[in-house]
Amino acid sequence: MSDGREITEAFQAERSTGEPSNMGFSYEMKLLVFMCAFLQISGQNPLRHWTLLPNVLVVEVNGTLGQQPITCLELPEDVETRGNHIQDIFWKKNGMVEAQRGNLYLVPLVESLGGGNYTCHSRDGSLLNHTEVLIQLVETKRKRILVKDKQEDYLKCSTQNYNGEFHCSWTWHSSRVGKAAFIKVQRLTYIASVSDDHDSQCSADPGRRHWTCSSAQSNFSCSVDDSGSGVSCLDRQHCPYAEERQQIHVTVFVRTDDFLLESYSKLFYLAEIVKPDKVKIGKVNKTVVEWSYPSSWNTPYSYFPLTFQISQLRGRCRKCESPCTDLKPSKAWTVHSTDICQFKVKHKVRAVCVRAKDALCDSQWSEWTHVRLKRGGKNRKRKHRFSL
Repeated sequence: MSDGREITEAFQAERSTGEPSNMGFSYEMKLLVFMCAFLQISGQNPLRHWTLLPNVLVVEVNGTLGQQPITCLELPEDVETRGNHIQDIFWKKNGMVEAQRGNLYLVPLVESLGGGNYTCHSRDGSLLNHTEVLIQLVETKRKRILVKDKQEDYLKCSTQNYNGEFHCSWTWHSSRVGKAAFIKVQRLTYIASVSDDHDSQCSADPGRRHWTCSSAQSNFSCSVDDSGSGVSCLDRQHCPYAEERQQIHVTVFVRTDDFLLESYSKLFYLAEIVKPDKVKIGKVNKTVVEWSYPSSWNTPYSYFPLTFQISQLRGRCRKCESPCTDLKPSKAWTVHSTDICQFKVKHKVRAVCVRAKDALCDSQWSEWTHVRLKRGGKNRKRKHRFSL
């Protein structure tokens, strides 16, 4: 019996000439034998392939040489019914005509290369089908598209309250800016488990900017930011007054212009990423300041209490954009309140800073809010001169 190389050569000769070879096999049998021989020769690369979206094929590779077959039409008979022959089909990669002909195309895989937009055409140039091939490198821990933040995370997620909305952002590598290829969000049935991963069904609009993911546990709608560096999501089934028993699992697939694909995930409860908006603060008089809860925070405040931190600053900092971070406070106070708060300012204090966090969990502090105070220094100077 012929070895794999002879079968491959005979099959490729038939595809290029359109004439039957003398191997004595039917078309389907030759295709099956060829694929088996191909897998033995290629050393199991690609490792796996799967469909990300309609007409979007993800090919997992290990960096070695290999080939991934793609087909133009599912049934070769479809070609004949359209008045064409299999050998008349020609292929384009990213708009450039390729040498291969026929219903089957072998995508060459070299390291992380091989991805692209593949189209097949009939003899008169009419488009028959198209496949976008994305390459995903496996068996490597090194990420190439996104970079970590200061907390060593690729995805940074936060929410302003417990209404079920949250936002996740990421930072592109300086040399590999790309775009979001797929967004998947779901509630897990139990902690740190992805056993119900196949239960969630996600779809997107034609521009892949708006996504919906539905499962038995949740119903998410997401929108990619205009900058392409983040996504905002809403869990439409979330109830802020109920205990959050299921974690949110976010997976973002990003791709480059070179058709390289990587996935990044984050698992969290809303209580772990909540960060209140800035506190509203104002002056009652020269010695008293007043602040209130952020308007975006959940009510009633007795059920969603905040803890406030107050800092008093005595130094001058006219050109400081944020005196709360640019100057060192003399002391910080912590206040627990479910209503509007008032605070008596000490003598010679020039600014007061206030921030807030959820009083019931160890979450993030809000950004500082400050108010500057005028102590009437010029009046004291005039009085001093008059006394002289």
